[in-house]
Amino acid sequence: MSGRFGRQAWARPAAAAAVAMSLLLAACGGGEAAAPGSELSLVAFSVPKPAYDDLQKDFADSADGKDVKWKSSYGASGDQARAVISGLPADYVGFSLSTDMTKLVDAGLVAKDWDANASKGIVSTSVVTIVVRKGNPLGIKGWADLIKPGVKIVTPNPGSSGSARWNVLAAWSQITANGGSEAEAKDYLTKYYANVVSLPASGREATSAFTSGTGDVLISYENEAIAARQSGADVDYVIPDTTLKIENPGAVTVKAPETAKKFLAYVESDAGQKVFASHGFRPLNASVDPGQVEGANDPAAPFPTVKKLVTIEDLGGWPAAAKKFFDEDNGIVTQIQDASGVS
Repeated sequence: MSGRFGRQAWARPAAAAAVAMSLLLAACGGGEAAAPGSELSLVAFSVPKPAYDDLQKDFADSADGKDVKWKSSYGASGDQARAVISGLPADYVGFSLSTDMTKLVDAGLVAKDWDANASKGIVSTSVVTIVVRKGNPLGIKGWADLIKPGVKIVTPNPGSSGSARWNVLAAWSQITANGGSEAEAKDYLTKYYANVVSLPASGREATSAFTSGTGDVLISYENEAIAARQSGADVDYVIPDTTLKIENPGAVTVKAPETAKKFLAYVESDAGQKVFASHGFRPLNASVDPGQVEGANDPAAPFPTVKKLVTIEDLGGWPAAAKKFFDEDNGIVTQIQDASGVS
């Protein structure tokens, strides 16, 4: 893989996909109104697809979304943001990172006040988790076990995947949040990347690679681990004592019809959050009862309290973190990953 997260390797197919999808979905761009039975477009990162499938079905059965049909596009978060900017029609957008939403704001495609609501534009949350083979044959208990000799790690590529960025910041912050220095965190990440054997383009592709037999551990979202088990994958998962809270944004585009805005309101509602919870996401409102969640370690109590939960604000917020860790030339993770030679 070339430097800068191998960006040339994924930029060309992403641009081609944007053109192809633009032609395919040209009839479903935003407008000022959408009548019952109309078609809207959703563009999102790949991980929450099963949840959005159910949300769309439930919304179409409601008075606000009666008979609305959706055209949907899923992929790596960064690729999806670039595709929308390149012309892929979108009424509702859901990304892994707020920085991907900011790109659409800067392009005039999403309103500047998209995050002015009570949830600050966040529609789903989770935590970074370690997924292991059934029975946890290597006895993985936490982050320290990942840098032992011979442990093969699968995690998506930060150049295209928002999930990857959450993952690597969790690996970093488990050092700094417990009194370690940045030098110690860099040393940890260097050893961590030495054990990485695969960097798929998206969180969902990373899960597919792992469940197909690649690697010993997968670094992923808690909800992705639960979804894998729901689909019959023979895996277990470990929530580290210190991990990072994942917050995924959603918004409508500036020309989206009223129906898309009502869909966003449904996604944020307690009913919508219960749908997210059924797919392993932690509800925005702690008062929402998730019920039994199939695939969780404890289906009756699916979302245990994390001993030390770090947030992106603890790392200075996404704009600062993106520059510090993922700048194409001087980012800490950029440099460590490039030096590792992993492809």
